[in-house]
Amino acid sequence: MSKTHRQAPQVKPEFKFYVGYHDDLHANPLVNFQMNRYVCYLGESGLEDMRALSPKLKDFPSWRQEFINLAKKSLAKGRDLHAGYYYRAAEFFMWEDDPDKLPTRKIFFDLVHQHYGIKDSDKYAIPYTDGKHKGVLPAYRFTPKNPKDTIVMFGGFDSYIEEWFPILFSMRDAGYDVIIFEGPGQGGAREDAGLPLTHEWHKPVKTVLDYFNLTDVTLFGISMGAGLVIRAAAFEPRAKRVVACDSLFDILDCWFKRLGEARNLLEPLFRSKDSTQFNNLLNSVMEKDMFVDWIMRQGMHITGTSTPYDYLERFIPLQTGDISHLLKQDVLLLWGTEDVFGITSDQLFRQIEALTNVRSITARVFTRTEHAQNHCQVGNIKLLFDVIFNWVDFTKSHS
Repeated sequence: MSKTHRQAPQVKPEFKFYVGYHDDLHANPLVNFQMNRYVCYLGESGLEDMRALSPKLKDFPSWRQEFINLAKKSLAKGRDLHAGYYYRAAEFFMWEDDPDKLPTRKIFFDLVHQHYGIKDSDKYAIPYTDGKHKGVLPAYRFTPKNPKDTIVMFGGFDSYIEEWFPILFSMRDAGYDVIIFEGPGQGGAREDAGLPLTHEWHKPVKTVLDYFNLTDVTLFGISMGAGLVIRAAAFEPRAKRVVACDSLFDILDCWFKRLGEARNLLEPLFRSKDSTQFNNLLNSVMEKDMFVDWIMRQGMHITGTSTPYDYLERFIPLQTGDISHLLKQDVLLLWGTEDVFGITSDQLFRQIEALTNVRSITARVFTRTEHAQNHCQVGNIKLLFDVIFNWVDFTKSHS
């Protein structure tokens, strides 16, 4: 049984949505995106820090060290929220065998918990088993008076719940009961409980809905979670409304797009199951490309695999083409026109075509003019959530 849930105090967070995506923070598109990611939470002062730091960021070791240095300086100046996010930035490119990874993660947690006044009663550790693995799913819940809807949300490939506190409080203050959890392969479910990623995402969703005794929710998946949310909703009728940000139909295709010309050599090896040649060639690509290097290291970590080939095999069942037709809910698909992770327009259109039995489909395309063209609308988070809130309200009133 879940513990008694108290209503979170209605305290306005010290947060303003920053609007703007900057293409010139760093030459590497992955590094550039990550820097914009933290500017979203820290605003102009964070942008100033990123511009000053950028020339020093040459590789993963320099990224880690420079952000640790910046975090310490920020903490000494009493900028605890900045320091927290800079520790998170440093930890982002620490690999699982790095002894500094978990301690740095804990410092990030401690700083944001303190800054936002998070109480033990806001946090949950939900017992979980799928018949093969057993552990706990970390979760938080923030509830306003007289909530308009309950939104159950989760991330994808690399995020932590704790990054999103400003967003979660904004959702609560907009009138929504918000529950956010980390499932197998994500955040604390992976780092602390050891649960590897599963394509059977209806299992963790069922566990969460059962735990909180929920029967009518909006289910919201972010980033890779946009594919996971489709997979979960196909088997979970208590998810009455489904939000996918960004629209993700075939994650393996997106991964291959990130390889550029190397795709022409690597994809045939993968499809023909030539794992030895595939791993050898991909390892050489990883040595030359920070983007591919990080995607592979993070992917092997969350799936609990030891080779690139084995990791990508785990991605095959994450595609949604085999189950999209099973959805019967109202569905909102969100997509940015310049997604850095290879989520191109065909992903959106293929998903629309596959959702043949849903009650309704709404698709929203975000553009550069709106500063929301990139992955998960980094650059204009406020617009993203304005769209989601308007859709949820309209859909509930017409159901």
